Formats: sequence, C-alpha cells, structure tokens
Amino acid sequence: MTRILAVADEVEESLYRTDFKAMGLDLIVACGDLPFDYLEALVTLANVPLVYVPGNHDPDLRYRMTEFSPEDIIKPISFRRDKYDTPGPEGCLNIDGRVTEAASLRIAGLGGSIRYNQGPNQYTQSEMNRRAIALEARARLGSLIARRSQPRHLDVLLTHAPPLGVGDDDDPSHEGFSAFHRLVERLSPSVHLHGHVHPYGRRVEELQIDRTRVINSVGHRLIEV
Repeated sequence: MTRILAVADEVEESLYRTDFKAMGLDLIVACGDLPFDYLEALVTLANVPLVYVPGNHDPDLRYRMTEFSPEDIIKPISFRRDKYDTPGPEGCLNIDGRVTEAASLRIAGLGGSIRYNQGPNQYTQSEMNRRAIALEARARLGSLIARRSQPRHLDVLLTHAPPLGVGDDDDPSHEGFSAFHRLVERLSPSVHLHGHVHPYGRRVEELQIDRTRVINSVGHRLIEV
C-alpha cells in the first residue's frame, strides 16, 4: 500500500504542524489552486515527492512543447523548471498532460477547469477531450516502448476538475469534464483525485466510476492505494 496525502484549493494550516513521518506518508498530490509557497512548505516538511496539476486560479504553467525531447515522452519527468513559461513551486513536479511514476505509482494528470471566462487553465469540453486523448496516447506509448503487450493501468488519475456528473456542481464554472469518463474506462485508474468543487462544510462522499474511486480532495484527504 502507498499512503498519499491529497490536497486541493484550500490551505489548511494544521498541516504545518503534522508529523508526516508518523503518518507514514509516501507521496503528496496536489489538485490545483493552492499557493506555491504552501506546496513548497509541504514538500519540505514531508520530505516525499509532490506532484501536482494547476487549477483555474493558478498561473499558466504550460510546458514549452518546442523543447520536448523523446525522453520526455517515455521517461519519468525531471525537475527541470527552465522548460516552463512560468516555473511552478520549487521541488514539486507539474504533471499536467503527462504520465509519470512516483512512489512506485503510475500517475497521469490533467489540470484546469471548464471554460467560464478568459482566465488561464480553462478548457471547453472539446478542448479537454483532445487533451485526454493525447494523455491516453502517451500512457499507451509508454507501455509499448516498455514492451508490454497491454498498457499498464494507471494507479492515480490527478485532475483539478471532477468528471461530468460525478462530484461536479450545477453552476457553469464547476461543471465536470466528460472526457474523464473515457480516461477512466480506457486506463482503469485505481483512484481519480480532483479538487475544484468546494464542499463548504458539507460531508463529501467518496464516489465511483466502474472500479475507480473518485475522491474530492479539497482541503486534504489521506488515501491508501
């Protein structure tokens, strides 16, 4: 079992006083819309890998595609910050649109929310569908290069927004993405972690798509995979 701390959207200062070693933590995943200094503090205090995707309130953190090398596609992502237009939090790994391995887990990420204004990290359903297809292709290509006859399934799908109709909300800015259903169907992640939808004191139930657990990580959640 791998123990994951998932965080999203809301800073919880109690985590600054957490004994991460006693928690037996292996990995931190961040689902977006958190201050960079908060993520830097968590990765320093916990001393475990931290991977993240940007939310709709984060700056544009897109990778400069012209600088991709073949190794970027098939190998775990390095911590090179110079390839990003806006460097993200120090010591943390942006996996938006990428597949990587961390703490022995295979993790894929897609940041951003449904488009509701002209801010960064926002997409229409069609735009996210194209991004999801590209992510699936990267996952399958990595498996083929590794000479696997069948693609290795994902352990974690990390997104900012939820899937359409599964943990999303009625207002236009918190609608989920239909493309995530395809990813769950094709890549069979054990868990899909997201943020974006604030519970505002309501109890958040763990949801399910087929065999994949869908978990809203606003604030923080401790999960075993």
